[in-house]
Amino acid sequence: MTLFFALACCFCTAVNDLVFRLYARKSRSRGAYVLIIGLVWTSVFLLFLKFDFALWKTTLLWGIVSGVFSVVANLLLIEGMSHNDAGICSTIYRLNLVVVAFGAFILLGETVTVMKLLGILFALAAVFMFFLDSPHGGHTNKAKLGFYLVGIAALLRAGMGLSYKYAFMEGADRNFLLVLNGASWIIGGAVYAIYREKHLGEKFGKKSWRYGAVSGLLICGIVLFMALALQHGDAAVVLPLAQMSFIATCGLGILFLKEKLSFKKALGILAGILCILCMSIAA
Repeated sequence: MTLFFALACCFCTAVNDLVFRLYARKSRSRGAYVLIIGLVWTSVFLLFLKFDFALWKTTLLWGIVSGVFSVVANLLLIEGMSHNDAGICSTIYRLNLVVVAFGAFILLGETVTVMKLLGILFALAAVFMFFLDSPHGGHTNKAKLGFYLVGIAALLRAGMGLSYKYAFMEGADRNFLLVLNGASWIIGGAVYAIYREKHLGEKFGKKSWRYGAVSGLLICGIVLFMALALQHGDAAVVLPLAQMSFIATCGLGILFLKEKLSFKKALGILAGILCILCMSIAA
């Protein structure tokens, strides 16, 4: 079941990446987008909430910690993309899988195996080939700032995944933790819209609501399947697999956005498939 949940998370992430790319093609509010996602996210998991009050301290602590990691990572990624090419930023962001894997080995005490290490190497190879295929944003101060912001975002994204795993090891309530994560996105989106984009009320057009609602449902799938996978399997297997979404995003871009399949992308896809095979054996 670990492999199924991880791949389901990966698929939802890939579709959501495509939705975000469509949303970002025009100048629209990122803060409103994040806030609407948070509203959908929180509402969905409130419907399934059956909270065990004996676990409230653990759930509250790790729900807030993982929620802050999640929303700040995504806002920094968005900000980084405004300073550099979106494609190269998204591939650098995926390098959080290295931090996740070694964090799982060192901090969570998960077993190091040959297949896990091979899977991580193939994942790195896939990211590297997509990195080479992406246009580079140059060496201006803004471009360098974009790299730094995305690097910090990658570290925070790794922290989110590891905090999920640790929370579930400590017995945190899954649905309430996800409700807290959604609330973090509401707050983070509002703060970003007010202080970075100015004037919250002007940001909520029909497109923002439509795209935000679709992304909100997809992100519910992402976090739910990630949580289920982490409850059943090792973080060093689940989280790198979940990061392979850019392989599927590439395929969707070729099908629906008429993007070209380059030789480097083809090699990246092959490396991603080998990563999935290795991790399926390790799972």
